[in-house]
Amino acid sequence: MSELALVFLKLGTIAFGGPAAHIAMMQDEFVRKRRWISEQDFLDRLAAANLIPGPSSTELGIFVGYSKRGWRGLLIAGCCFILPAAMLVTLIAAAYVRFGTMPQVNGILYGIKPAVIAIVVQAVWNLSRTAAKTRLLAAIGVTALAVSLYGLSPLLVLAFSAFVSAGWWSVARQSRGLLSVAIVKRAGVMAALVGSTAAVPVSLLRLFLSFLKIGSVVFGSGYVLLAFLRTEFISRLHWLTEKQLIDAVAVGQFTPGPVFTTATFIGYLVGGMRGAVLATTGIFLPGFLFVALSGPLIPGIRRSPVASAILDGVVAGSLGLMAAVAWQLGRAAVIDAPTLVILAVSLFLLLRYRINSAWLVGGAALTGWLIS
Repeated sequence: MSELALVFLKLGTIAFGGPAAHIAMMQDEFVRKRRWISEQDFLDRLAAANLIPGPSSTELGIFVGYSKRGWRGLLIAGCCFILPAAMLVTLIAAAYVRFGTMPQVNGILYGIKPAVIAIVVQAVWNLSRTAAKTRLLAAIGVTALAVSLYGLSPLLVLAFSAFVSAGWWSVARQSRGLLSVAIVKRAGVMAALVGSTAAVPVSLLRLFLSFLKIGSVVFGSGYVLLAFLRTEFISRLHWLTEKQLIDAVAVGQFTPGPVFTTATFIGYLVGGMRGAVLATTGIFLPGFLFVALSGPLIPGIRRSPVASAILDGVVAGSLGLMAAVAWQLGRAAVIDAPTLVILAVSLFLLLRYRINSAWLVGGAALTGWLIS
C-alpha cells in the first residue's frame, strides 16, 4: 500500500500535459517498468475509463489501484494522484485572490510542452502494437484520428468505433450484439444542463452539488469541462466572470495531475478553503464510484464476444483520440527551432533509451527556463 501511495504521489506531482500525457506516464510506469498490469488489461481499463463520466486518466489510475488492492487501493491511488495538484492549485488560487493575477510560468511551460508531446507519441506507438490486433482495428484507429482532427466530439468518436467493431463482428458471426443498448445508455448520461437567468446566492452545499452533477455527466477533455463550467457558474449561477473561468481552466492546464482540479480553483474563488475542498470532492467522487461499480465487470465483458468486440473498438478509438490530441497540442507547443529540438531529443531519449518521464519533464522545464 505504501508503494502504491508513493507511486501515485509521484505521478500526481510530475504528470504535466493533460490526460493523454498522464495515460502515457501510467503505461510506462505500470506496464513497462513495474509490470503490475498487462498491456491488454491496461488497454481494457483505459477503454472502460473512456466509457464512464469523469476524468479518464484519473479513473485509469483508480482502476489500477483497484486491480492491485481492491477498495483500499482504489482510494489510495485516486487520492494520492489528485492530492498534489489540488494542493498546488489551492496555493495558486490563494495568490490569485490576493494579487489578482497569475504567477508567470511561461518559460517553464515553453520547455515542458514539447516534451509532453513526445511522451504522448511514445505511448500511442507502444499501445498501438497491442490495440491494433487486426486490420479492422487499425483502420478504426486511423479513422478515429481523422474524424477527431475534423472536429467530431470524442463521445461520438468512441460510439462510432464501438459501432464499427461490433457491427463487423455481428456480420461475420451472423449475430446481433448489444451495441445499441451500450450507445443509448452512454448517450443518455449526457444530459444537457439547463440555464437560468437569475443570480443564485453563493452556498457551499450548492457548490458541492453543482460539481457533483458535473462530475457525473461530463465526458471528454478539459475543453468539454469548460462548456459545463461556463453553463453552470456563469450562465446559471452567475458566480464567476468569463475572465475568472478562463484563468481557472489555465491553472488546470499548466499544473500537474488531473485537469479537473480546475474545480479546486473555482471552489477557492467562491468559498475559500472549504469551497476548494468541497468542489474537489464533488467533481472527483463520481469517478471513484463509477470505477468501483464497473471494475468487476471488465473480465466478464472480455468473455462476451460482442462486448469484447465493442471494447476492442473503443480501445482503437481511444488511441485515435490520443494521436489527435498529440497533433493538436503539438501544433501549439512546437512553435520555433528550440521547441522542435526539445521534441526531437525527447523522442530520441524515450524511444532509444526509455528515459524516465519524470527526468524528461524536469530537464525540459529547466531547458525552457534557461532559454527564456
